[in-house]
Amino acid sequence: MEPKISEKAWNPELEKNILKQWEEDKIYDFTPKENNFTIDTPPPYPSGRPWHIGAAAHYSQIDMIARTARMAGKNVYFPIGIDRNGLPVELYTEKKHKIRMRETDRNEFLGLCKNALDDLEAEMILIMKSLGISGDFANYYRTDSEEYRTLTQSTFIDLWKKGQVYLANRPNNYDWISGTTIADAEIIHEDIQTKLVYMKFKIKDTDQEIIIASTRPELLCACRTIIVNPEDERYSKYIGKKIIVPITNAEVELTTHNSAKQEFGSGAVMVCSYGDQNDVALFRELQLEEIIAIGLNGRMTEVAGEYAGLKPKQARTKIIEDLETKGFVEKIEDIIHRTPISERSKAPIEIIPMEEYYLKQKEKVEKMKKIGEELTFHPTMHKQILMNWLESINIDWPISRRRFYGTEIPIWYCKKCSEPHVPEPGKYYKPWNEKCPIANCTKCKSTEFIGEERTFDTWMDSSVSPLFISKFGKDEEFFKKVYPASIRPQAKDIVRTWLYYTLLRCEELTGQKPWSEAWVMGYGLDEKGMKMSKSKGNAIDPLPVIEKLGADTFRFWSASEINHGYDFRCNEQKIESTRKF
Repeated sequence: MEPKISEKAWNPELEKNILKQWEEDKIYDFTPKENNFTIDTPPPYPSGRPWHIGAAAHYSQIDMIARTARMAGKNVYFPIGIDRNGLPVELYTEKKHKIRMRETDRNEFLGLCKNALDDLEAEMILIMKSLGISGDFANYYRTDSEEYRTLTQSTFIDLWKKGQVYLANRPNNYDWISGTTIADAEIIHEDIQTKLVYMKFKIKDTDQEIIIASTRPELLCACRTIIVNPEDERYSKYIGKKIIVPITNAEVELTTHNSAKQEFGSGAVMVCSYGDQNDVALFRELQLEEIIAIGLNGRMTEVAGEYAGLKPKQARTKIIEDLETKGFVEKIEDIIHRTPISERSKAPIEIIPMEEYYLKQKEKVEKMKKIGEELTFHPTMHKQILMNWLESINIDWPISRRRFYGTEIPIWYCKKCSEPHVPEPGKYYKPWNEKCPIANCTKCKSTEFIGEERTFDTWMDSSVSPLFISKFGKDEEFFKKVYPASIRPQAKDIVRTWLYYTLLRCEELTGQKPWSEAWVMGYGLDEKGMKMSKSKGNAIDPLPVIEKLGADTFRFWSASEINHGYDFRCNEQKIESTRKF
């Protein structure tokens, strides 16, 4: 008897007909009912090549959550979004059009940004559809749309009126490559080889000296005091003495502080504005007057004297040479130093005093811990990422950025008295390019205003995703049926940003948790266990794999290969062997 099916293996070509049928029949359209299961789907960012194979595996797993919920009889709301705000789109636009943002008319640059990612976005949507993802593609959203930005601004206006936002001039993490402040959550730490320089500081009116070890000798010009541990007997006779800073000849006082570690370097520490966050804390505690040694252009300022205009790394090299020439160096050690790096530009951050807007978060840490404990994490081990982050918060969240392509901060300032004014919510505002909708200053009655030019941190947009998909402030009935969401699937590297900021913002705005469960995934690595990236050339494009082997094969590999919550290796040969099963 002849077999009725000629194929010996699944033919991926059949999948195209199935996908077409799904679309025509609209089988995944959503209408809210009583038994809704809402997925707060992560909106991926189309930057460079839109996706590697590990990210595609993540989304196939999210679809498995959706299909499992449907089989359990739930009415699944599976929205799809694309994240298009912020620095990556600006950098992509600069590269694509061979221009510089700050040398281009703002309106012109924004127009180029708006369309720069369209081709990458189209490919990303194609990959998702080819994977058989059962989301609501007919209504997919963009975080740079007028509708989305209107929501971000409206939620900010609400928080402003509640007194949760304030303006302050403080030392901030500064990414000089992208030209903007960044929050602690946008910093990663890398071990970088550097030099620990043991420098000779003379004690005034004596022929004696003390040795101070530092990795940042270029900040000698910003040194305001020397600290030693109060229990360090080596320096007890010098407490209160004047110390002469090499190269600059400035006089500073030697004092004690518990943060000085006897075992690091020589045990004596120079406190500069600002080498690290410890310096920031000491300047505040000891009420020292700051010296701004590094400017917004990422170069040494005029206070650095002959080193002015150099980048910190260049100044470091030059000043080490000069210290050696003038006999101020005892020794130099090559060490591995844990260095704060901007997650976006990959450049070492500097700490520079800047005026920014802040959203209060310090006072809410205990409440966030309580909410965090109430959340169910899959797997449970990744809850600790959130709890560790909450333990580390010691400043409020700086939410203003000095970039172009982002949601504008909706504030106008009175030209006469500088009083800030926010408009009524419900409209998308561009203060830098629009007339103030408020007729008179509430303070001095003046009729002239200046619009704010800064934009929000992009996490201000991303953190309201559960509110946007549930039509918060637009459709009360829809909102009541789908919010809070049921689950938040996401990668582990953005627990301290996307997950935390969403908890913070949504609880403040609604009084409810945005979801009760978090599904946290590991990284997709190459076959050698290295993180995949375009620059390394080890990222596997998922689309050819899906077209060749089929979505079912890919999805089965994803389900069988990955130990949930852990990093996993991606290997095309393994996917092909899965097809034979």
